[in-house]
Amino acid sequence: MKPTALLRRTTTRTLLATGLAASLALAAGCAKSEDEGSKDTNTGAVGDSGQVVATPPAGDRKTCTVEQFGGKKLDLKGATIGFSQSEKEANPFRIAETASIKAEARARGLKLLTANAQSQFSKQISDVQDLIAKGADLLVIAPLNSDGWGPVLRAASARHIPIVTIDRKINADACKDYVSFIGSDFIEQGKRAADQMIEATGGKGEIAILLGAPGNNVTTERTKGFKDRITEKAPGLKVVFEQTGEFAREKGQQVTEQLIQSKPQITGIYAENDEMGLGAVNALKGAGKQAGAVKIVTIDGTRNAVQGIVDGWISGVVESNPRFGPLAFQTLDTFTKGEKVAQDIVIQDSAYTKANAKAGIGKAY
Repeated sequence: MKPTALLRRTTTRTLLATGLAASLALAAGCAKSEDEGSKDTNTGAVGDSGQVVATPPAGDRKTCTVEQFGGKKLDLKGATIGFSQSEKEANPFRIAETASIKAEARARGLKLLTANAQSQFSKQISDVQDLIAKGADLLVIAPLNSDGWGPVLRAASARHIPIVTIDRKINADACKDYVSFIGSDFIEQGKRAADQMIEATGGKGEIAILLGAPGNNVTTERTKGFKDRITEKAPGLKVVFEQTGEFAREKGQQVTEQLIQSKPQITGIYAENDEMGLGAVNALKGAGKQAGAVKIVTIDGTRNAVQGIVDGWISGVVESNPRFGPLAFQTLDTFTKGEKVAQDIVIQDSAYTKANAKAGIGKAY
C-alpha cells in the first residue's frame, strides 16, 4: 500500500491531469497552436447535437467568393487558422463553442492558433492582431462586441485574410471586410422566448428582462424579438423592469435580487441567456420563492437550464447551438476552393419545454 503522502500526490496529479484534459480555458494574452492546447475529449459536435442550417428563405441569398473578396484559393489542409474566443470559459456556451472548433480542426488535421479575450474587448483586438502576426491564413472570430473592429479589419484586409464570424456579428461589410456570419436568428429566438412566456403566464402580468451584455447584436435582437411578440400577442403582459445581467450568472442573480425588492409582484423573468436565468433561480430560492412561482424563460440550451425545467424552476429554454466547428470549417473549405458561400448562414435552433426537457437533456451542453 502506498504511503499517505505519495497517495495524495498521485491523486492530485490524477485530478490535475483530468482537469486539464477537460478544460478548454486558453492561456490569457497569447495565441497558441492547437497542438499545444488542452487534450479535451469533448468534441462538442456529435450525433444529433450538431448544427443544421435553417432552410433558406425564398429568393436570392447574398453570397461571397474568393474572387469577390479579393483573396486567393488555397488548400485548407495547408493553411493556418486563427480562432479568437471572446469570453471567459466559465460559460457552458463558450466551453462547447471552443470544444467544437478545436475538435473539428483536429479531425481535419488542421493547424489551429487560439486566443481567449477573457471578456475584454481591447484584448480581443490585440489577440486577433497577434494571430495575424503569427501567420494565420484564415480567421474564425467569436466577437465580444459588434463595433470597434476597424484595426483588425484593416490588418486582415492588407493580407487578404478571410474572416468568418460566429455567434455574433460585426458591424462591417460582408464579402468585403469579412466573408460570412454563422449564427442563430436572434430576433426569432426572442419571439420564441416570448411565446413560451405567454404560454407560461397566460399572457397576463408584469415581467422583467435580464438583458445581455450591451454593444452586440445578440442583446439588441433578442430584446427586439421578445418585445415585438409580446406587443403583438399579449398586451396583458407588461415589461416593467429591464437591466443588464451581462450574460453572467452572478450578475443575473444580483439583478434579480434587486428586482425582487423593487417589484415583489413580478410574474415572469425573460433572461437573454441561461446563465442569467440560473442566477435568477438562485435569487428566487434565496428569497424563499417556490419553484414556478415566477415564470422564467431563457435562451441557450445548457444542461443546467434544461435540468431547471425538469425541476420546475424554469418554464422554457430556446436553444442557441454553440457547436460551430463543422459548419465554420466547411464554410472556409468551400470558400477557399473558390466556391460560393452565403454571407449569412443561419442555423436552426430547437427548444426545451416541460414536454421534452427530461428526454432531451442528453443533447444539451
